[in-house]
Amino acid sequence: MKMNQTWKKHGIDLRPGTKVKGKWHQKSYKIQKKLGQGAVGTVYLCKYNGREAALKISEQSTSMTVEVNVLKSLDKVQGKRLGPYLLDVDDWVSPTGKIFSFYVMEYLKGQPVTTFIQQNGNEWTGVFILQLLEDLERLHKSGWVFGDLKTDNLLVISSPTRIRWIDVGGTTQIGRAIKEYTEFFDRGYWKMGTRKAEPSYDLFALVMIILNVYYPNRFERGANPEATLQKRLNDVKSLKVYRHALQKALQGKYQTASEMKHDITQALYRAQHRKNKQLTTSKQTRKQKHRYLFLIESGGIAIIALLYYAFSLLLP
Repeated sequence: MKMNQTWKKHGIDLRPGTKVKGKWHQKSYKIQKKLGQGAVGTVYLCKYNGREAALKISEQSTSMTVEVNVLKSLDKVQGKRLGPYLLDVDDWVSPTGKIFSFYVMEYLKGQPVTTFIQQNGNEWTGVFILQLLEDLERLHKSGWVFGDLKTDNLLVISSPTRIRWIDVGGTTQIGRAIKEYTEFFDRGYWKMGTRKAEPSYDLFALVMIILNVYYPNRFERGANPEATLQKRLNDVKSLKVYRHALQKALQGKYQTASEMKHDITQALYRAQHRKNKQLTTSKQTRKQKHRYLFLIESGGIAIIALLYYAFSLLLP
């Protein structure tokens, strides 16, 4: 992860069993284990009244205030929760007398998106693309860009199966410079655009997330970054249904997430139509069957993706 300005990591090492008691609200949290560390602070799994939660702590009070405000903003986006529930905000006075800022949010249990798709099938790729585009559309309309959108900041939860954001530290107001990014998902790194906070920045990152699913070890950009991305995209047969829309997103041709969502949905319907057409053809030569085999398979994926996505819209 990198930031747009020079920064220093402020890692805080809290051992399991440590109690963090809020200075103002007097709530006490027992640290269980470290979940991760980033540019602004460190996140721990903790317990409060027997309930698991995620606690983020840092000595950068200003940056923490910004993140808290982002979480509060996301909580109000068209009645749909985009980020984790915010449970508490406070300060902690350490045994050495140093003051740290912290906030507590819901702890989401789930699987990394890459692992989930590998275990449950490629039809989920389309489902998650549509879910992410729907959430990004709401986020962008509220005036924010996710910024540091990547596989590490996503989690697939169950009941119902849905992709959720777990870290909003890189969220940036539209029009400003992206404050936090990870090279593989950053269009600036790939020389495919600027680091200005705008919807197209997130849409580029979304495509890189999908590529990361099929290239879990990632890949180098090479001498011609755009050609590298094009080849990698073309080499994944399972992405053939979505390829045109993904190409447009890489090239920054979408102004909004809703435009991309429309193209993805239409591509899925067309694939379904091709499948239906092939199934109603009574006589085909072996050569024709071989030629259309992939289209039939893609159409099956399209149908399942559309059904799963439609079902997810009916659930809270």
